[in-house]
Amino acid sequence: MSVLEKMSSAEAIALEDKYGAHNYHPLPVVLSRGEGVHVWDVEGKKYYDFLSAYSAVNQGHCHPKIVGALVQQAQTLTLTSRAFYNDKLGVYEEYITKYFGFDKVLPMNTGAEAVETAMKLCRKWAYERKGIDENEAQIIVCDGNFHGRTTTIISFSNDENARKNFGPYTAGFIKIPYNDIDALQQALKSSPNIAGFLVEPIQGEAGVFVPNEGYLAQAKALCAASNVLFIADEVQTGIARTGSILAVCGNCTCENACEKQSTYVAPDILILGKALSGGAYPVSAVLANDPIMNVIRPGQHGSTFGGNPIAGAVAIAALDVVNEEKLIQNARRLGRIFREKIGAFVASSNIATLVRGKGLLNAIVINDTEESDTAWNICMRLAEKGLLAKPTHGNIIRFAPPLVINEDQLDECIHIIISTLEEFEK
Repeated sequence: MSVLEKMSSAEAIALEDKYGAHNYHPLPVVLSRGEGVHVWDVEGKKYYDFLSAYSAVNQGHCHPKIVGALVQQAQTLTLTSRAFYNDKLGVYEEYITKYFGFDKVLPMNTGAEAVETAMKLCRKWAYERKGIDENEAQIIVCDGNFHGRTTTIISFSNDENARKNFGPYTAGFIKIPYNDIDALQQALKSSPNIAGFLVEPIQGEAGVFVPNEGYLAQAKALCAASNVLFIADEVQTGIARTGSILAVCGNCTCENACEKQSTYVAPDILILGKALSGGAYPVSAVLANDPIMNVIRPGQHGSTFGGNPIAGAVAIAALDVVNEEKLIQNARRLGRIFREKIGAFVASSNIATLVRGKGLLNAIVINDTEESDTAWNICMRLAEKGLLAKPTHGNIIRFAPPLVINEDQLDECIHIIISTLEEFEK
């Protein structure tokens, strides 16, 4: 078949099945175009996107400002590697560090790369600044975490599907329950070799688990008292998704960095990705202040594409859009509406037991087991009605539309969701 010939959904799915590794289980929808909150399949059917590429397209599909920055830079200079300076990287580094209130940034490409970078940075700081003996550093992590699928990351994952037959695993991690301050306190006391605490401010892949009020602030205080680095993985929760520029910001109303807000929990290391580029290009970042970041010296970490000119131009445009279009405020306001209206349905529902979330990162818990296909079947029916969502952990459906969605569109989508759930009432 010529690449210029239009193919059907069935043909496209067959090609992927034959020539691609079977490492994903997508809904049988083949998308070919996106704009704002909508995507279209190859047959031309229009859908609301309620996954947003796992919160990578917070600014909406194909945002003209972000795409414009990408195209303009791609026509000028795409890649130099870090063997040379380029005229975009320093501008981007100044922009993002001032935006989030840090001294320095280490640019990478993907979320998993950024997490790996943060862990390497934490360990090196532990040996060279805290005085832990080399190869003895330990990092505390949480049960139910999702930080990626590299060999090191799956070493402390609870997801046996991601772990089994990929060992041997990397040592140096202590797992504790999420949202459990007492467990963290005990872990910090368990060894003098604790270097860091790596945590998602909201556990997205685990089913949008929002911790108790004050958990993050207490965790940061305990880490500070023990000279342990508090590492916030905001790859999915960052960039306005939860109704604040970062989930660690609580519910502050500022549009930019929140270090002066009483609700702000300042990470020692901040990990960003996904919506840092608005979904237009792989861009991730690790931010920290000089006493931490300066342990990295030439040749000790890097990436051919990390910090490339396109990435810098795209990330600046993506962060500009968040402020210019007030996406933080929109996510906060519409998220409340979503939970209120879905919550009213759940109160008398047999099929849905709970709605939870923050901003426009929300989930509905389906009244069935994790091994059931009920949530999957609900998502299939939602797709038939023009709304795309995906189950996580079998019986939980995550709902995360682009943050450019308006109230009328949200109301239409809430109607689709509720009417679909009603069809599955037991």
